[in-house]
Amino acid sequence: MSTIKLDTCTIHYDLDGLAGAPVLVLSNSLGTTMDMWAPQLDALRWKFQLLRYDTRGHGKSTPVPGPYTIDRLGRDVLGLLDALGIERAHFCGISMGGLTGLWLGINAPERLNKLVVSNTAARVGTAEGWQDRARLVRDEGMPEVADGAASRWFTPHFIQHQPELVDMLLQQLRSSPQAGYAACCDALEKADLRQDVARISAPTLVISGRHDPVTTTEDARYLVEQIAGSKLVELDASHLSNVEAAAEFNRAVVDFLLA
Repeated sequence: MSTIKLDTCTIHYDLDGLAGAPVLVLSNSLGTTMDMWAPQLDALRWKFQLLRYDTRGHGKSTPVPGPYTIDRLGRDVLGLLDALGIERAHFCGISMGGLTGLWLGINAPERLNKLVVSNTAARVGTAEGWQDRARLVRDEGMPEVADGAASRWFTPHFIQHQPELVDMLLQQLRSSPQAGYAACCDALEKADLRQDVARISAPTLVISGRHDPVTTTEDARYLVEQIAGSKLVELDASHLSNVEAAAEFNRAVVDFLLA
């Protein structure tokens, strides 16, 4: 594990996997850390160099004062790639990380090989909803958000049969820096890429969760309609599909990136 200083923020990252192989950047969802990608490590590290990082304001990356923007989150990825001397990489992001991937596809196509965006949308939620979430976190802290997260992230069946895994991810959420989480809500409040995603030229895979109440299959289909040549895979999962349907998620990512 290492850190890199980018402007006012220190980004915590880990680069491991198959030496000399293509780099695959993994970008976490709101309220999680790079550890959310644990279900992917064994399947991917023998085929790629995996560059995981804690998004600004999350995990061990410093929660510098916000508000943040999706432009800032995307430029953090470019800064990390620049600091490590990586000219081009595959990118896989989920939820907020997927929105970051869409921004990269629009604004930095020369840095991408292939793009995977999972459980995300060109416009996630509403401005009012993110304003309310940011205000709640700033006023009441993380427990108020964490208490209702399981039902947004997972199906009832998964919650019942994988309680330890669910609890581990909820603990990541409870431990998220309050200021960083709220500042990322500010970024999501303003982020609307609906008019721009058609400009994405990188080969793109869109993954959706059939039971996702946050970013729906309709959101995923919109992306596929807008991004020329993109592909859609629907998994029997809710919002954190890389965890709930890990084997199917891994297979879809590997098949797409190695095709």
